[in-house]
Amino acid sequence: MKRTKPKYKQIVDAAVIVIAENGYHQAQVSKIAKEAGVADGTIYLYFKNKEDILISVFREKMTIFVENVKEILTKDLSTSEKLGKVVENHFRVLQDDPHLAIVTQLELRQSNKDLRFQINNVLKEYLILLDNLLDTGVKNEEFAVDLDLRLARQMLFGTMDETITSWVMNEQKYDLVSLAPKVSKMLLHGFQQK
Repeated sequence: MKRTKPKYKQIVDAAVIVIAENGYHQAQVSKIAKEAGVADGTIYLYFKNKEDILISVFREKMTIFVENVKEILTKDLSTSEKLGKVVENHFRVLQDDPHLAIVTQLELRQSNKDLRFQINNVLKEYLILLDNLLDTGVKNEEFAVDLDLRLARQMLFGTMDETITSWVMNEQKYDLVSLAPKVSKMLLHGFQQK
């Protein structure tokens, strides 16, 4: 498929809005085309079908997370500070794009098994970056030497994910980014009295 940036990006951005406002199953290609300001047939120059649009939306938007985390990992900060920046970034990207938050937290979860498998493949690069961050923390002895990296990554990603889902379900009534330091502190220190 041809991926001429302006129209391709227009369609991806329109799909986020249409899926968020109508739900994935009610988001007809014609609605996406209308929102993007293109003819219905134009969609098929870039995408095979609606499922391809959803995967492309996730792939394109996941790139934002990946690139931001790669940049954070290059900064001259402690691993704990980097973890805090990763959480803040994750929250900020979705707070700044509430439609995307609805799509990632609600609509992607309602997709069929094959789509979820493709979505998980797209997510892998991000999860590998989280693994690298945690592994660095262990190696530089900032995190526990016996830290179960797989479980730690599940807790990190799962905590961010659940916090965002709760924010979406509560109609985004509060500042999500302001929760980042609290989430980071809990992840780093647990519930123990210090």
